[in-house]
Amino acid sequence: MTIQTADLTGIDVRAEIERLRKERNAVILAHYYQKPEIQDLADFVGDSLDLSRKAAATDADVIAFCGVKFMADTAKILSPQKTVILPDLEAGCSLEDSCPPEKFKAFREAHPDHIALTYINCSTEVKALSDIIVTSSSAETILQQIPADQKIIFGPDRHLGGYLSRKFNREMLLWPGVCIVHEAFSETELMKLMQEHPGAPVAAHPECPPAIIDHADYVGSTSGILNYAMTMEGDTLIVATEPHIIHQMEKALPNKNFIGAPGADGNCNCNICPYMALNTLEKLYIALRDLQPRIEIDEDLRLAAKKSLDRMLEMAAGTVGKGDLGDR
Repeated sequence: MTIQTADLTGIDVRAEIERLRKERNAVILAHYYQKPEIQDLADFVGDSLDLSRKAAATDADVIAFCGVKFMADTAKILSPQKTVILPDLEAGCSLEDSCPPEKFKAFREAHPDHIALTYINCSTEVKALSDIIVTSSSAETILQQIPADQKIIFGPDRHLGGYLSRKFNREMLLWPGVCIVHEAFSETELMKLMQEHPGAPVAAHPECPPAIIDHADYVGSTSGILNYAMTMEGDTLIVATEPHIIHQMEKALPNKNFIGAPGADGNCNCNICPYMALNTLEKLYIALRDLQPRIEIDEDLRLAAKKSLDRMLEMAAGTVGKGDLGDR
């Protein structure tokens, strides 16, 4: 459902968003991978689970989630009484797309002695088929609580699963999904950039391929990378994740230099998430005006999916809720 915006000529979109925010008693959430103009008008900017939990804690009637669909779905799972809208329903995720529920169900049934430790970047249906949901920062805490002899399926991100498997020497069956953004980083171009900035550390998201992770001084979620930028020594950081996170770094640390890791063509253009980019101020205005596109989830499905999320929150005590809920 791509929203047409050609009829908005002459409308002060920002002013209308502010008016509708108050009129609808809405909270606007923006993921770190959103365009700077969306981040700057949001009530909260962060990782998706952190945003969903913050929204659930407000008295807002409407959650306008500027992110991708699985994030808005998670907000609805946690806040069923609130109206949740997404500026563009076509804002999906390559990881979610890589893991169709019917195939994941068959995979689980083929390995009945395995539990499903599933990355939050998946559909509500896959969450309902999972035992424990994890985020990129809570995954380590949760994995260490699972008995060593317990067999594990990890999906849908094989790079995050592989990173965890190597770090903790845990054999896992990995679903073969990847994030198209993090898959696009080039080791050759990264090494060139490191030579141009000798001594500059590299911070990478664990969705990156192993060849990128191997060069990283820090591996963590988007919030984790932001925190690393604030505490690192030196004035230059190479950032191997979707480059819109750099906007928050530059706002917080204007005297430091942040460089997006390059893709195969030597620049960052291929590393901008095309799904996140579908959200615009114009679409946000229309969504607030019409309260559409609206996220609706069958109640039985919602409750089934919530079990795996609740299990994560229980096991990740001490990690979840401290601003490093890194899911993307």
